[in-house]
Amino acid sequence: MSFTFHEFFAGAGMARLGLGERWRCLFANDIDAKKAACYTVNFGDREFMRGDVAGLGAADLPGAADLAWASFPCQDLSLAGAGAGLRGARSGTFWPFWRLIEALGADGRGPRTIAIENVIGLLRARGGADFNAIAEAIAKSGYRLGGVVIDAADFLPQSRPRLFVIAAREDLEIPPEIIAADADPRWTIPALADAHARFGHAARARWIWWKMPPPQAASPPLVALVDLDAPQWHRGEETERLLGLMNELHRRKVADAARASLATGRPIAGTIYRRTRVDENGVRRQRAEARFDGIAGCLRTPAGGSSRQTIIVAERGRIRTRLLSAREAARLMGLPESFVLPERFNDAYHVAGDGVAVPAVRFLARHLLEPLLEANAGAETAAAAWRRSAAGSEAARAER
Repeated sequence: MSFTFHEFFAGAGMARLGLGERWRCLFANDIDAKKAACYTVNFGDREFMRGDVAGLGAADLPGAADLAWASFPCQDLSLAGAGAGLRGARSGTFWPFWRLIEALGADGRGPRTIAIENVIGLLRARGGADFNAIAEAIAKSGYRLGGVVIDAADFLPQSRPRLFVIAAREDLEIPPEIIAADADPRWTIPALADAHARFGHAARARWIWWKMPPPQAASPPLVALVDLDAPQWHRGEETERLLGLMNELHRRKVADAARASLATGRPIAGTIYRRTRVDENGVRRQRAEARFDGIAGCLRTPAGGSSRQTIIVAERGRIRTRLLSAREAARLMGLPESFVLPERFNDAYHVAGDGVAVPAVRFLARHLLEPLLEANAGAETAAAAWRRSAAGSEAARAER
């Protein structure tokens, strides 16, 4: 059985990769020129339309999809943002997307399922008002919905918790094996439970606690994704400068890693973030902070020096450092080696840091989306009903 999808805020197509071979893209859209170029290099431009989602109408979207995927911009919702929430120019693009979903519904082509992905900051944005507004909009449009929080660290050596809201059109039968009696602590954080407690009537009445199994395979260690033989390692003085920016705690972490690598004969990889901290005298100073837990910090878009992670490797007692490469960033998102990245580092890092982790999408597709759609395989889909209609028949003839 195969499925179809529309992909909004598509970026470089990581949701498409995660959905996998059983899924066929009918339409993809993004406004960013560099992401669009990366998407079309890897997938072709047949289904892709670059432009503002606010400029799209139902007539621009072919067919009726089993899924509408939307990883809308997070900048106004993240910790690095200014707290504008859905009132912000970037994260506020959720609303033009949702008007498009409503227009498809009015046209008899509402997607059977919807997946919305964003940072967990959405749960607390403007005191929870933004998430409540999204949930109410989804519920009032004839969908049942539920949320799960998945960390990319379940599949990849990167700390990247993200909120996924999965909605099912109300005419779909939801198989009992994917419904939990209550919030599953494996996929729920306190902020999600708190947000649910604040819901209005419509969202509360249509809320579902989704049920998924725990991930089966362990995430590979960070060192497995690092190019130990890469040529771009820092000169000794630059490594010393970074170590000099560390406080005693982080210098001890480095020393412990060096001793462990010498004792075991195996390399140990970690990452360094540069941050501005206030010292005991109230003075703002740049600091370097290291982690050697086998997991990289969350990738971010390269807006400034603090967003760029540095790789630090202890090998036989020796310490080396360098900037995380574009290919390593891609690996941390689950992109295959064959995936074509932009040539410029900043462009490639932007594509990776602003995407969704591929294995997280695959996990959701396997354990929620596909079972849900398979359970409704015998029912007439919106796509089938649309094809039977006069408008659908005329559009199908035009496509041929």
